[in-house]
This record gives sequence, C-alpha cells and structure tokens, in this order.
Amino acid sequence: MDKQIIPIINAARSGDVTLLQSLVTSETNINSNDEKGYTPLIIACYNNQLGAANWLIDHGANVNATDFGGNTALMGACFKGHEDIVELLIANGADLNRQHGNGGTALMFAAIFGRHDILSILLKHGADKTLLDSRGLSVFDLVVQQGNEVALEILECYV
Repeated sequence: MDKQIIPIINAARSGDVTLLQSLVTSETNINSNDEKGYTPLIIACYNNQLGAANWLIDHGANVNATDFGGNTALMGACFKGHEDIVELLIANGADLNRQHGNGGTALMFAAIFGRHDILSILLKHGADKTLLDSRGLSVFDLVVQQGNEVALEILECYV
C-alpha cells in the first residue's frame, strides 16, 4: 500500500477538492489502494462526493478500478443510491457489466437495494440483465426473491 494515498482518500471521503489539488502531484498514483483496496474514486463515490469524484476522474482516476473484493465505484454508488454519481461514472466509461468476486453487478446492487431510479438508468445505458452471480442467480431471480414488484416491472420494460 502506498501510504501517500491515505490523505488523498481522506480528502476524497470529505469531498475536499482544494485539498485534493494540493495533495495530488504528477508523481501521484491516483489509482493506488488503501489497506482495504479502496481507491480515492471509490471512496468519493461511495460517500456521494460528486465534486471530488469529478475532479479525480479529470485527473486520471480509473472509473473501473476495483477494491480487493472486486467492487467498483459504480457498484458502491448503486448500493448507496447516488444517482448523480452513477450518471458521472457512466458518462466516463464505467463498465456496467463488471462482476465483483461473487458475480454481483451494479444492476444487481441497484435492484437488491431498491434503487429503482438507478435501475432504470443502468438499463437505459445497456446493463446486461442476463448475467448470473456465483450462485447462478440473475437480477430477475434476486428481485423475485425479495418480492420487489417495482424492480420487476422496471426490468420487464427493458426486454
């Protein structure tokens, strides 16, 4: 782990763009991971820090970087329900169909956690509904298990 990344991650968490500007130099690996595998962008997105996320992307942050569990910034934003962050990541090339260590996708996170607006955003941008997690379950299976009829209706609109 690059110990220089810790203050950058803390600035990303709080959304302090001015501090990010002072900490990040041309020698900084903006995609370094902390001890849990988080990158500054993953942390900014998870904490709904749109300005920091945008600044990090503009300065070379990899929108598809993963933590040690295979989770991306997009997955975190879907889990937390941060629509503006989801839109920013998609606009900057986030892989909608990346699967984490257990095969889950951003679409599955949105569906499981009842993020219906984000579910629609992902589907509108072409997220794959046919992917299966490590248990062999699709996003359809997951919403049926939960009895989430709204998510099921949204998924069926994008057949």
